[in-house]
Amino acid sequence: MAVKQILATELKNKLQHNAEVFLLDVREPNEFRYAHIENSVLIPLGEIPVRLVELDVNDEIVVVCHHGIRSQQAANFLVHAGFTHVANLVGGIDVWSCLCDSSVPRY
Repeated sequence: MAVKQILATELKNKLQHNAEVFLLDVREPNEFRYAHIENSVLIPLGEIPVRLVELDVNDEIVVVCHHGIRSQQAANFLVHAGFTHVANLVGGIDVWSCLCDSSVPRY
């Protein structure tokens, strides 16, 4: 099953309409401290396999990283682990900062 791709503007629209979305940030702690989307949860990519129990298989999960590469890897892993409502944020937090929330620093 291919992982759904979600555009930053689509995600912003969902969040503005109070959609129940779990934002999973898979970057490293120092990256997360520097810039993140409000209410996102940090689980670095390398920790996903051992921290799967922290995620709800029924949640709509949007996976976020810097440019969309690590998040795609994490999203693929989640789908193979049985998660069915998973999307990758195209362009990552960098595009989010450019198109949706300029208060989020770029790096």
